Amino acid sequence: MARWPWWLLIIVFFGALIAWNAMTSELYSAIFNRLLLGIGVTIFTTLVAYGLAIAIGLIAGLGRVSQNPVIYNIATLYVQVIRGVPILVQLLVIAFVIVPIVMDGVNLLGNALAPIWGADNLLVRAKPQDVPFLTRSIIALAIAYGGFQAETFRAGIQSISKGQMEAARSLGMSYWQAMRYVILPQAIRRVLPPLGNDFIAMLKDSSLVSVLGVRDITQEARLYAAASFRFLETYTSLAFLYLAMTIVLSLGVKWLENRLNSEGRAQG
Repeated sequence: MARWPWWLLIIVFFGALIAWNAMTSELYSAIFNRLLLGIGVTIFTTLVAYGLAIAIGLIAGLGRVSQNPVIYNIATLYVQVIRGVPILVQLLVIAFVIVPIVMDGVNLLGNALAPIWGADNLLVRAKPQDVPFLTRSIIALAIAYGGFQAETFRAGIQSISKGQMEAARSLGMSYWQAMRYVILPQAIRRVLPPLGNDFIAMLKDSSLVSVLGVRDITQEARLYAAASFRFLETYTSLAFLYLAMTIVLSLGVKWLENRLNSEGRAQG
């Protein structure tokens, strides 16, 4: 009984209390209806940014174990910068500095291609304002979390015995073939639980996009509270929604860990 999840009962109790208020109270019903407008944006932001972060992290992770000094140092520089700058600051820098610089580069490319595509081609007309803040937020979260996931992939790859790489190379595989068919399948299997935890963390950090005016559930809560002055009810409901989503994801990650452990014992 000592290990029974009593904490979950307490959360369920308060969740039921809030849900009851949402069904019986006009105020809570209005708050939840407003917050539900932002849930789609929160989930979309998290899913797309996480998918991009996985791709960036895998590439950077491979760079971190590369024998090529140029690739290794570029990957290491990226990881160190990401780890040394707060995510909120990264969000602001990418949204207001990096994106305009990239769009300036697109304009320069358009001018260079003017003799071929014409002086008023699509690249010349592109402006930073054409990139929505939702897109900037997704790019920023993907780049930020890609740095953390690079270290997760690096640790997973380095946890595989060097003898397996040597055995694969002795069978005539190239380095990348050995990585693709021998090392990565095992490494990814080992890092699935930490990747799941990163997904939960990204869901929570997606609330940072509200500083750019993206209308996720946090921004909807801020707007509603500012207009109604019902801060207690609004932010309590907001916290409950985040808690409900993270608990569901945590249970999913726990289930995944248990399944991987049981399969590992069966194979062992």
